[in-house]
Parts: sequence; structure tokens; C-alpha cells
Amino acid sequence: MDATNLVTLRTARPGIIDRGVVWAPESEAAIRAGAPVAIGVSGGKDSCALAIATVEALDAIGHTGPRVLIHSDLGRVEWRDSLPTCERLAERLGLELIVVHRAAGDMMDRWLTRWANNVARFASLSCVKVILPWSTPSMRFCTSELKTAVICRELVRRFPGQVIVSAAGIRREESAKRRKAPIEKKQNKLTSTPRRRDLWTTGVDWNPIIEWTEADVRAFLAARGFDLHEGYTVYGMSRISCAYCIMATLADLTASASCPDNVAIYRVMVDLEIVSTFAFQGSRWLGDVATHLLTEAQHAGLDAAKLAAAAREAAEARIPSHLLYVKGWPVVMPTEAEAELLAEVRRDVAAVLGLDVECVTAAEVLARYAALMALKASKATADEDDLDN
Repeated sequence: MDATNLVTLRTARPGIIDRGVVWAPESEAAIRAGAPVAIGVSGGKDSCALAIATVEALDAIGHTGPRVLIHSDLGRVEWRDSLPTCERLAERLGLELIVVHRAAGDMMDRWLTRWANNVARFASLSCVKVILPWSTPSMRFCTSELKTAVICRELVRRFPGQVIVSAAGIRREESAKRRKAPIEKKQNKLTSTPRRRDLWTTGVDWNPIIEWTEADVRAFLAARGFDLHEGYTVYGMSRISCAYCIMATLADLTASASCPDNVAIYRVMVDLEIVSTFAFQGSRWLGDVATHLLTEAQHAGLDAAKLAAAAREAAEARIPSHLLYVKGWPVVMPTEAEAELLAEVRRDVAAVLGLDVECVTAAEVLARYAALMALKASKATADEDDLDN
């Protein structure tokens, strides 16, 4: 596919590509009716191509509704050039750039707070294993909480009583999960039903460049004369997201660490690896990516953290599988022998991580489980009463 010709390409296959974007019934109908269109931008190549191609397509069908670019700034973990790139894009297109932030703090704050909360949960025996601070590919609260939720909240505030079309630059070529992504879907976070019916708001997610390849994106931006983010042009990144992304390749992590702007947050993130004993990417320690950037204390701390992680994992591996977390935990009372084992594991893990924890004897563990199960039964009874009423 020649990306320079995407704006005029038509095809008879399902999901018609027309003027460079893939249309879908609900989003197209809303757009033709003048719905507001919000284009999510990060500074990366895909969102830049998305914005330009989408504006061209909107112009071509005579869209008359509001158009904005919207960027969720993740704070310290962002590349320094991400916001300026979004600003250049907004100026190029003549659109307002809305910049939103998570009110409770940036992405690094979210990881730090999550760790503090998880330590508190373990200390009170509200979970049986220590829970990592980081987001993961299967638990991407970095996207759901700090991007989707924040963006949707602002769009509902801006465009009450309308059908909002929220465009994103995901592409099927990027991953197995995205290969299955629909062209459009209802976005529940854009739904708002206040008392005044004329202010009821709904929305749909639209993926206009979902069929594009990376080559299409790069060729399209080159043809439009839009300069890429410095992460690509100066540091050789393959994709731009956070400076250090949970799904980044080793090559991208290394490239990012070569940017002086990213050194400070690198050290902060390594400090969290050290204190938590959890590697940033499962088995890959961020601290190993650019060891020359670490202080002497961090070198020593990282070595100690790896030993502590192995000891923690060995201790937790002794917990019987039927006592591990499942939905509705706890689902069974441990036996006295199991309670003694849990208490021993808790003492070992607490010693390894330097934590002050409760429930370190079999009797205390059994009492805590009894309290948790009684609380769960009480909540279930209350829920049944609510249904009866």
C-alpha cells in the first residue's frame, strides 16, 4: 500500500478505506451529523499520521462539528519532546490542543502509590503475596486510568449532550491483540446521563488508521512534510510512548536511556525496582539497561534487590495454590498447619523486604481469615437484602 496515495484509495473489502481512513457506520453517521471529533495524540508517529489523515477525511466529507486534539500528559515519564510535537501538530492543523493530567499525580506517582498501598495490604494480610508496583501488559492501568479515563472525563465535560467520536491511532500490525481490534466500538466512559436529558452524552471509539502499516505511516508523514519526534530522529526509537514503557523492547529502553532528558526518571524508576524487589518488565530489570547511569548506591541496591526478589519468590512459592488469590478471596479457611506455613512465609518475606507486618503467628493468621470471611458473608447478606428491597 502506497501511503502517499491513501487519501484517494478505495477498496471493495469490508471496512472501506476512503480518503486514507477506515470508516465504520456509527462513527461515520455521527460525524456526518456534525458530532465533535476528538483525536488522541501522544507525539508518536501513529497519532501524528492519525491526526493529519483524519482531518483530511473530515474535510472531504464536509464535517461541520467541533474538532480537537487531546493529549494526556503522563508527567515525569514522558519524553520531553512529546508535548512540543503535539503542539506542532495542532499548529499545523489549526486545531485546539487539549492537555489533560491525572489529578492524583503522574504515572510515577501512580506506581509509587500503588506500591505503598500494596505494602499496606500485605502488612494487614489483605493479600497473601506481595503485589508488584508496575503496570503490566495484561494490567495496563497506565492506559486505562491515566489516558482513557482522564481523556473521556474531559470530553464529556466539553461536549455535554452530544455523541462524541474519539479517534485513536492504533494499528492492527502492532500486536496480536490489536489485530482483533474493531474499527469502532462504544466507549462507556463517554456515557453520561445526568438528570437533564438534553445533557445526556454518549461516545464511540474510532480507529481510522487501523489497517495502516508502519511503512504507510512513515511514508504518509514524509509526504505531508511533518517532522517526527526526536525519539525517532535523534535516538532511534521504534515507537514513542513513555520514556520507559512496560512493553518496550530492550533496544528502545536502551535508546531512551541515551537521551539526557530521560536520566532522572530512569534513576527514580530503578529506585522503585530496588525498594520493591520487582523488575520493571517481569524478568527484565530496568537497572540493567544502562548501568552506567546508576549511582554506586544504586548498583549495590540493585544487586541486593535481585537476591531479595529470589528469596521472596522462593518463600511465596511455598503457599498452597488453593490459598492464593482468586476472585472472592478468601474462599477457604486454612488449616492450622497451613496457617503456620502462611505465618512463616509472611515472616520470611517481611524480613527480606524490611517490612513491619501483622499476622505472623498461626493464631493471628486464623483470626484474620475468620474476620475476612465474616466480613465477606456480611456483605453478601447485605447485597441480598438490597436485591429483595
